[in-house]
Formats: sequence, structure tokens, C-alpha cells
Amino acid sequence: QVQLVESGGGLVQAGGSLTLSCAPSGRSLTMYTMGWLRHAPGKGRQFVARIRWNSGTTYYADSVKGRFTISRDNAKNTVYLRMNSLRPEDTAVYYCAGRSIVTPPTSSNTPAEYAYWGQGTQVTVSS
Repeated sequence: QVQLVESGGGLVQAGGSLTLSCAPSGRSLTMYTMGWLRHAPGKGRQFVARIRWNSGTTYYADSVKGRFTISRDNAKNTVYLRMNSLRPEDTAVYYCAGRSIVTPPTSSNTPAEYAYWGQGTQVTVSS
């Protein structure tokens, strides 16, 4: 069984920064796309960013463009989400997600397009 393990959440003031990390554990499985999605109170799970493992190609939600950066470290088999200029509306539980299908997610980046999930890490941004 493949598990994704996240770390790095916490409480930060508006304008601050946090970096989330995600690494798979358990059975070895190639993840062609890794993504971050978030779930805020009263909202559905929303796409944040994704990265193609081989090419490094990235894709972001409009709400985080220019503030968040997704990256990967091949040697450590780890994906990161660097979050700068955080806003109170970024408060959510952030989930790492993996897709083992070669074809990338659609531009909708719905949660259903990712088969593997982490347990989630809370990010709280105070005003």
C-alpha cells in the first residue's frame, strides 16, 4: 500500500511563509503527477498546484500564482510546496496527492483525478 506523508503545516501570520513537504512511503509506485489540494471550512477540496515528476512542469490555481511554488527533489523522492505572502483565506487543511497514471490531470484538477492521498496538514494564517 502506498501512503503519502506530509509535514510542515502550522500557524503563521498574514504575509508569512511556510513550506510543506510530502514523501511516499510503503510500496514503491511511480507517481507521474504530484499535487497539493486544500480543504477550507465550508468549501470543497480545491486544487492548489501540481507538478509532473519527470519534466518538472508545474500548474497553479489562479489564487496562488506568484505566491506558491511547487517543486520536487528526485534524490529525496519528496515534493514541496513553498507558500509565501500567506493570507487568511489560505487557511485550510492541505493534502498531498499522487497520480500514478501517465496522462496528466485535466485542467479542472478535480480531487477524483488523484488516487493517492496524504493525511492532511493544517495551515492556519492569522490576520
